[in-house]
Amino acid sequence: MRAKSDAASRTKPAFKASAPSASRNDSRRTPGLKLVAPAAVVTRRAADRLRAGHVWVYKSDVEQVMPPTDGSGLMPVVDSRGMPLGTALYGPSSQIALRLISNEIIGDTEWLALVKSRLHTAIQQRREILASEDTNACRLVFSEADELPGLIADKYGDLVLLQLLTRGMDRVEIRAAAVEVIREELSPATIAERPDARIREIEELSAPESGPLYAADPVNPLTATTFRLNRLNFLYDANSGQKTGAFLDQRENYAAAAKHAHGDALDVCCYHGGFALHLARVCSRVTGIDASRAALEVADRNLELNRDKLNGAEVDWVEANAFDLLRDWSAAGKLYDTIVLDPPAFAKSQRAVEGALRGYKEMNLRAMKMLRPGGTLVTCSCSHHVSLADFTEIVAAAAGDARRRVRLLERRGASADHPVILTIPETEYLKCLILRVE
Repeated sequence: MRAKSDAASRTKPAFKASAPSASRNDSRRTPGLKLVAPAAVVTRRAADRLRAGHVWVYKSDVEQVMPPTDGSGLMPVVDSRGMPLGTALYGPSSQIALRLISNEIIGDTEWLALVKSRLHTAIQQRREILASEDTNACRLVFSEADELPGLIADKYGDLVLLQLLTRGMDRVEIRAAAVEVIREELSPATIAERPDARIREIEELSAPESGPLYAADPVNPLTATTFRLNRLNFLYDANSGQKTGAFLDQRENYAAAAKHAHGDALDVCCYHGGFALHLARVCSRVTGIDASRAALEVADRNLELNRDKLNGAEVDWVEANAFDLLRDWSAAGKLYDTIVLDPPAFAKSQRAVEGALRGYKEMNLRAMKMLRPGGTLVTCSCSHHVSLADFTEIVAAAAGDARRRVRLLERRGASADHPVILTIPETEYLKCLILRVE
């Protein structure tokens, strides 16, 4: 909700109009507006988008910019008339040049206070999960969904991992604020930063310090641990794995899949065995497929941690390309009672959507052909560029081609610790359909 002072500030321009100037910050599209202080002028399309509740401005929608010089990364944002839209974090190297953090024009002192306040709020909103005896791992902070663009924090038992993925968050002061709040709220053994090498290069972020940001035992800091999801145990090592580790966003879907699973099960793109081990509690046999040998080695160690919880189910792992194996096994007539499809993001850009949809259709078509009548298909997409409607449509098309009648049992998304903001559709990236194939 916008503060009254913000609404009042919209009654007059933030910058006065002036005659056109030869300054490098002028734009032919807004010749009557000259920037005399750090700020960004955005197109009408971007202004409408921000006023509708989104928080991103793409580089192509920035008409003029005078970058901040104080190191804060804070940038006042105005429309082409000079009317204020709020304050954003500026990323000169990013395709998302501006990420709105406030509907008001604020300074660095106010921003750092907001960071602490929003961190406290994010953790408090996850108290029900944190209090669970069945689960001691969750996402504590989810970037824009918690009004902290580019800040991710995940908890694995007594270990907390941070990722700072935008230039505006890549600051000593932000790290210090995160450590202070997390220690106050949770008292973890270790808080460590885990950089994303690809994003660090794209966003031109700094190299992180070696060693943890905080350790209760500085001599022997905790960097590997065992955590619980739905009463199952999983290993986590801060020095390996992808993303920040396990796929915490699937926690509730793991349990939902197990509710519908039965018989002989196949988990495609199983990674560390999240779905596979949940299925093994109710299925007689589970086969997990992944192209990564290292991931399967961790999955096997997770299997050993949970042998006593699996009621004697047989579990085995196969290192293979999912598309090749599904094609071969489908042609050979192999059949299952339950199949889970949880591939990595097929569409990492809008340009990749068409190819991604073909990939999803191929994978789901093969799986449907391999299911016995009455079988369960759990199919997922984590590509935010592929909408739920498009994903559902392509799965339906696969059902038609497979000549199978498919009933929707559940339509699901990410776990509650990955909240969805209705005006930021990118927060609703994970889709999960649970189907009965007849």
